[in-house]
Amino acid sequence: MIDTLGLTAERAAALLDAREVTAEELAGAYLAQIERHDGELHAFLHTHPEQTLEAARAIDARGRSGLQGVPVGLKDLLSTRGVPTTAGSRILEGFLPIIDADVVESCREAGLVSVGKLNMDEFAMGSSTEHSAFGPTRNPWDPRLVPGGSSGGSAAAVAAGMAPFSLGTDTGGSIRQPAAFCGIVGLKPTYGAVSRYGVVAFASSLDQVGPFALTVRDAALLYSVIARDDPRDSTNVGPREPVSLPSGTSLAGLRIGVPTDQLAAGVDPGVRALFDDTVALCAALGAELGETTLPHASDGLAAYYLIAPSEASANLARYDGVRYGLRVDAPDVHAMYEETRRRGFGAEVKRRIMIGTYALSAGYFDAYYGQAQRVRTLICRDFAAAFERFDALVLPTAPSTAFAFGDKVDDPLAMYANDVFTLPVNLAGLPGLSIPCGLSDGMPVGFQLIGPAFSENRLLEIGHALEQAIGFDARPPRLSRGVA
Repeated sequence: MIDTLGLTAERAAALLDAREVTAEELAGAYLAQIERHDGELHAFLHTHPEQTLEAARAIDARGRSGLQGVPVGLKDLLSTRGVPTTAGSRILEGFLPIIDADVVESCREAGLVSVGKLNMDEFAMGSSTEHSAFGPTRNPWDPRLVPGGSSGGSAAAVAAGMAPFSLGTDTGGSIRQPAAFCGIVGLKPTYGAVSRYGVVAFASSLDQVGPFALTVRDAALLYSVIARDDPRDSTNVGPREPVSLPSGTSLAGLRIGVPTDQLAAGVDPGVRALFDDTVALCAALGAELGETTLPHASDGLAAYYLIAPSEASANLARYDGVRYGLRVDAPDVHAMYEETRRRGFGAEVKRRIMIGTYALSAGYFDAYYGQAQRVRTLICRDFAAAFERFDALVLPTAPSTAFAFGDKVDDPLAMYANDVFTLPVNLAGLPGLSIPCGLSDGMPVGFQLIGPAFSENRLLEIGHALEQAIGFDARPPRLSRGVA
């Protein structure tokens, strides 16, 4: 019997190479793990076992190499031809796309085998996966706690051994924060490095697809599959250099900056202690450390929650009951629009649409949206100034570990503040990598690495060196003990 808990994608490929398992057996083992644990965790919104096993059998029949035959999970924001894609919303319940997203095409062309579509906050709006219209996902380390969001299903599936790696999207921290909460690796690539073609849009100038994985090398492997130039996305340029697998264990010659002003925003003591220990580890591995500031990043939360809802207001106007998705019959077209949106959208989505519509309205555009974009420019300049002195910056991924269900759901500002260390990276279009750096009160803590645009290879090298030195065990103890 194949134990998928803690089985990396790289190791799974090695087992396939050595013919110790077939692709069908490997896929079956992950499907069995989903059957075993997803009733409790609810990481998946849709599985297709027969389709999964059929794809695996086809790979066994024709022979394989590379990553062919390795399973992957897909966030339900990614269009999959003929397979339900809901974006976690009732307004798209039952929707069957006629196209694959570019990243889904890339995975299929690489021979990766999809095990299903993963749960998420509705239209990626949330930090806990409590805003999914189909029910929340639970944290594999402690099901009383949230897995983070919006890509909570993508993170939980990998942490629980239901997929060796998965794809999520990151608009303000939605890969890095759930990776931190679930004790795995999450990479948010540079804006434009990965195509957004076929990705259900939330905020078009911020969204980016990226990988979740158990190790930094696995994250690099999946990133190498999806990072390419796609002419169907006018904002996509692909990676500037080929993606390389990290292998080093030294940080000698690298300059790492600590934005001390950002840490003053408030960090739980256990998270801060592990962050400080990991910064000290950077120095022990040979890095040159220094302090820096990001003077306008503290305004990033306010800027983000004007820019992102404004773009969402425009993007979500297409869900009107006319072309696809839910349609509620009514006496006239305006009533149909109103009823379809009232029943189809959840409370958080409605809140953000209203904020965005107000910010874009005549008389308020320059005072709100225009001002937020000016702050965004200042944040970009802050990062550019910092990278004149440093190769990478480091911050906690989140100010706390995973919190309990219901703790923040009725306090939107408290929920939004959970992304205080991640969302400035999206505003500046930069890459960010979260790796687990230890446990605080038994729950994982994330350490975030931030680099200049298209510096993913360097971030992966730094992350790999730290990962080797930390030696974090990504297997949730309760699942390792066979707790149902």
